[in-house]
Amino acid sequence: MSQTGTVDVVPTPDFPPLLGHPRPLWMLFMTEFWERFAFYSVSWALALYIVAEFYHGDSSGQAWASAIFGSYTALIYGTGIFGGWVADKLIGYQRTILLGAAVMAAGLFVLALPDRVMLLLGLALVIVGDGLFKPNISSMVGQLYGRDDPRRDRGFTLFYMGINAGALIAPLLTGWMAAQFTATPLEQNYRLVFITAGVGMLLSLLWFWFGRRQLKGVGRPANGAESRWRVLWVAAGALAAVPVMYWLLSGIGARGLQWVLGALFVVVAAMLLTEAARHGRVQTRRVIAMLIIFAFNVLFWMFYYQLGTTFNFLAENLVDRRLFGGWTFPVGWFQSVSPLAIIVFAPLVAAVWAWLDRRRREPSIPRKFGFGLVFNALGFLVLVYALGQLLGTDGLIPFWPLVLCYVMQTLGELCLSPIGLSMVTKLAPPKLVGFAMGGWFLSLAVGGNLSGLFASRITGTHGLTASAALDGFTFSFWLLLGAGVLLLAIAPLVNRLMHGVR
Repeated sequence: MSQTGTVDVVPTPDFPPLLGHPRPLWMLFMTEFWERFAFYSVSWALALYIVAEFYHGDSSGQAWASAIFGSYTALIYGTGIFGGWVADKLIGYQRTILLGAAVMAAGLFVLALPDRVMLLLGLALVIVGDGLFKPNISSMVGQLYGRDDPRRDRGFTLFYMGINAGALIAPLLTGWMAAQFTATPLEQNYRLVFITAGVGMLLSLLWFWFGRRQLKGVGRPANGAESRWRVLWVAAGALAAVPVMYWLLSGIGARGLQWVLGALFVVVAAMLLTEAARHGRVQTRRVIAMLIIFAFNVLFWMFYYQLGTTFNFLAENLVDRRLFGGWTFPVGWFQSVSPLAIIVFAPLVAAVWAWLDRRRREPSIPRKFGFGLVFNALGFLVLVYALGQLLGTDGLIPFWPLVLCYVMQTLGELCLSPIGLSMVTKLAPPKLVGFAMGGWFLSLAVGGNLSGLFASRITGTHGLTASAALDGFTFSFWLLLGAGVLLLAIAPLVNRLMHGVR
C-alpha cells in the first residue's frame, strides 16, 4: 500500500505447479473446504436447534427461529464488503483471513452454550469472522495467477468445487452425528454439531497458518502497513462490531433489519446511478439494467433460503423419512442434495450454454435469470403437488418431492448465480466495480432476511402444518413463476439497456 492508501501492483510469483495449477491453490482449496464445512454445519442445524433447545421441540418456536436464521444469513452476506476493505486498506489478505478464522471459530464454540444470549453472541462472532474471512480467501485465488493466465478460470472452478465439497460433507457428517449421538430419539444433539463446526474452523485456521509460506508474500501487508499494531486495532474493531451484530440480531429484529438493508440498497443504487450519469447515457442505462437484475435476484434468494427454515421443519415433521428396512434418513442430509446437484449438473449446464453459444442462441443474462426463477418456482410446485395430492393418513408426504425440489432449485441457481458477479463487472461504472459487488451481495442479504420473515409468517404461532405449508408454498410458486415470466418478457428491454453486454 502506498502512502496515499492505494494498493501497490505486485508481480505474480512463479509458483511451482501441482496438478497443473499453482501449488498454493490446493492449500487455499482445503482452507476454504473446512470453513465451508463449518458454515454449512451451522446453516442446516441453526433453526432446528433453536426450536429444540429453547422451545423444547414445540412448533411455536419456529417463527422466531426462522427470523433469526434470516437475519443471520443477511448479515453474513452484508459484512463481506467491510472485510474486503480491511484487507485492501489496512492489514492485507493473510492477516485478515487468520483473524476472521479465529473470531469465527470462537463464535462456533460459543454457540454450543445452551443460553439465548450465548446463541446470539455466538452468531454475532460468526458473522464478524466470516465477513473478514470469506471475501478475502476468494480474492487470494485470483492473485495466484497472472492477469492473462489461461488457467485462472479453471482455478476458480476448482476452488468452487472446494466450496461445494465442504457444503456436501458438512450435513452428511454432522447430520448423522445429530441423529445418532442423542439422549432420546426425540432429541438431537445440535450442540455437538456446533462443536464439530468449531473444530472444522480450527482446522481451516491451522491449514492456512502453516500453508501460507507457500504464498511467497501474496496477500501480505503492503509496504508501510506491516505493523502488528494495525492487527491489534483491527481486532479491537472486530470485537467492537460484535455487539453491533448482536443488536441487529436481537435489538431491532428481522423487521427492523429489513428497513436498514432497504435503506442501504437505496443508497447503493443512488450512488451507482450518480456515478453512471457522469459517464453518459449508455453507462446510466447499464446501471439501470443491473439494478433491475438485483431486484429479481432478491426474490430468488428469498425463496431459495427456505432450505434453512420451512424446508427443514417440513423434513423433520411432515416428510416420511423411513427408508430401507426402517432406517430413518437424517434431516440434515437433505441439505447435501443442493451441493451434490451442483457437482453433478454444473458441467452439464455449462455444456448446454456452450452448445447454444456455438449456434449463437445462448440466452442473454436477463433470460438466464428468468429461467432461474422459473426453476425455483417448479421446485415449489413439486411440494405443492405433494402436500395437496400425496399427503398420507399419517400426515406425511413421501421422501422424493423434497429431494426433487432441492434439485430444481439448484438448476435455478446454476442459471443465475455463476453469472451474477461477472455481470456486475461488465455493467458497473469503472470506478465503482467493487462498490457494485457490494450491491450484489447486499441483494442476497435482503433476500436472506426476507426469507426469514416469510418463513415466520408461514409457521405462525403454531408452527408449520401441512395446510400452512401448502398455502405458503402455493404463494411462493405463483410469485416466482410470475416474476420469471415477467423477466423473460422484459428481457429484450433489459438487453437494450445493457447496450451489447452479454
